[in-house]
Amino acid sequence: MPDSNEHFYNIDINWNRDKIGTASSPELDEEITVATPPQFPGGVVGVWSPEHLFVAAVSSCFMTSFTAIAEYSKFSFESLKVESSGKMSKENGKFVMSEIILKPLLEISDPSFEKKAFRLLEKAEQICLITRSIKSDVTMQARVEVVVSRD
Repeated sequence: MPDSNEHFYNIDINWNRDKIGTASSPELDEEITVATPPQFPGGVVGVWSPEHLFVAAVSSCFMTSFTAIAEYSKFSFESLKVESSGKMSKENGKFVMSEIILKPLLEISDPSFEKKAFRLLEKAEQICLITRSIKSDVTMQARVEVVVSRD
């Protein structure tokens, strides 16, 4: 029986040419092209880079953490959009992803739940396992907007 305290996520990278490769997983149907970002010699414009994927990991973990908390709390919302940005900088002469800024926009239909919405957004940031696993500073600039229900 599998240990519920351990989970494995398998990724295969196959080099294609130059500084471009393909990422795949035996657990997933889709492949994505990955490359060195254009800010570096030989980098490629318009292709997912490790830096993009790093920021995407934090941002998507935040989203999945929020949806889990919302479901557990029986909190309904209209939409959630998470804009995110990663800042790479040099520390001790080496590049690191020093900061990630999450800008979630949560739309709700009942203004009386605005404070709860902010609490759940903050909780999602705190429980995100990716954020807890990295040394980058992660800051959140959350917005909650009340909208007319889309029912």
